Amino acid sequence: MTAIIIGAGAAGLATAIFAKRAAPDLDLRCLDGATKIGAKILVSGGSRCNVTNRVVTERDFWGGASRVVRNVLRAFPADRAAAFFDTLGVKLHEEEDGKLFPDTNRSRTVLDALLAEAERVGVSIETNSRVVGLGRNEHGFVVEISHRRRADAKESAESQVRAEVAAFPDRRLEADVIVLATGGRSLPKTGSDGVGYELARTLGHGYLDTTPALAPLVLDGNRHVVLAGVSHEAALSLRVNGVVTARVDGALLWTHFGVSGPVALNMSRHWHRARLLGEDADVRLSLCPGDTFESLEEWWLTQERARPKALASTILATRLPASVAGAWVVASEIDQDTTLAHLAKADRRRLIHALLDTPLPVIDSRGYSYAEVTAGGIPLDEIDPATMESRVCRGLFLVGEMLDVDGRLGGFNFQWAWSSGWVAGHAIAKARRG
Repeated sequence: MTAIIIGAGAAGLATAIFAKRAAPDLDLRCLDGATKIGAKILVSGGSRCNVTNRVVTERDFWGGASRVVRNVLRAFPADRAAAFFDTLGVKLHEEEDGKLFPDTNRSRTVLDALLAEAERVGVSIETNSRVVGLGRNEHGFVVEISHRRRADAKESAESQVRAEVAAFPDRRLEADVIVLATGGRSLPKTGSDGVGYELARTLGHGYLDTTPALAPLVLDGNRHVVLAGVSHEAALSLRVNGVVTARVDGALLWTHFGVSGPVALNMSRHWHRARLLGEDADVRLSLCPGDTFESLEEWWLTQERARPKALASTILATRLPASVAGAWVVASEIDQDTTLAHLAKADRRRLIHALLDTPLPVIDSRGYSYAEVTAGGIPLDEIDPATMESRVCRGLFLVGEMLDVDGRLGGFNFQWAWSSGWVAGHAIAKARRG
C-alpha cells in the first residue's frame, strides 16, 4: 500500500511518524511545497513552540461538533503527547495556564526532533513539491505535482491556488491513500494558502468559509494609542444582536493599532464568525473580570471610608495600571483632582459601569498575516473521528488545521495536530496490516 501525505507541517509529520511506527513496511512519503519545512512550528509561541497544554478537552475548541473533537483528543491526549516528545528527547516544562514548552525554549528543538524521528522510521520527505491537482482513477489516487515557482508574488494567495490547481503538472504520482495536512490560511508567509481546501473540494468535500482566528484586533479611534505597551487582566464579551454569545478572559495588551494579548486573540474568531454571518457584533470590555457592580461598589465605599482624601485615580491605580486608571477616570467625566470624599454617587456609579462594560470599537483584526490559526474549513461531520478518514471519499484522510476546528491560545491547536495525526496514522497502519 502506498500513502502520500500532502503537507509536512505539525499534523503531516505526526501522521507520517505514527503511521511508520505502527507499520514500518508502509510505503509513505510527504510532499511539501516549501523549500524548508516547519516554518509555522518555528515561529509559534514566540519562537518557543507551545507544544501542548497540561489539560486539553473539547471545551478548549470551537468549530465543529464537540463530540468529534472529544473522541479525537481522547485517542491521543495531552499527557501522551508530552510522553511522545519525551521519547524524542524533547523535555517539556509547564508555564502559566498549563502551557508546555520545550526546556530549551526553542522551537527549533521541536522541529529537529520531529524531522529526526521521521528520518529514523523511514519517512521520505520531498520539499519544493507543490501539489496542484488531486484526482481518482481505477487504482486509487493521482497526485499532480509542480516544482515551479509562483509567477506573480503580488497575486493574492487565493488566486494563486486556483491557478496552480489548474496548472499543468511536472509529474504525477499514484497512491492508495492520501492525507491532506496542508493547514489553513493563517501566517501565509509560512506557506499556508488554503490549497488543501481546493483539493478536498475536488473530491466532493464541503467547505465552511474561513476567517482568521487568534489574531490581534484593530480598533477605531485613538483611545488605545496612548496606552500602547500597557498590559493587564481583562474580560471581553461579544454581543450579537444584543445577546451575549461569547465570553473570554485573560491578559490584554494595548497596542498602537488596537489590542492584542490572549484575551483579544481568543475573541477574534468569535468577532469574525459573527461578521461573516452579517451579524451586528459588539465587543465589550471589562477591566475588572470576576467583579459585579455590587462587589465593585462595595470596594469603592470601603476605600472611601479608609482613604477619603485619596484621589479616585490613585485608588483605581491600585487595581489597574496607572495610565489605564487615569484614562477611565477621564473618560467617565470625573476630574482627576477629585478625592474619594468628593466623588459623587452618580460619578462613582458611572465609573463602575465603565470599568465593567465599555464598548471596544473593533473594526477588524490584523488578518491572516498575523492570525495563529484558521477558523472554518472542511466540516467535521465529513470525517470519521475514529480514523480521520473522509466519509465522502474513501482512502482520503484529513488532519490538523484544515478541518473546522480551532482552539484557544495555549498549545491547544498543536495538540489537535498531534491527536488527529495519531488517529490517522494508526488507521492507515491498520489498513496496511489488514
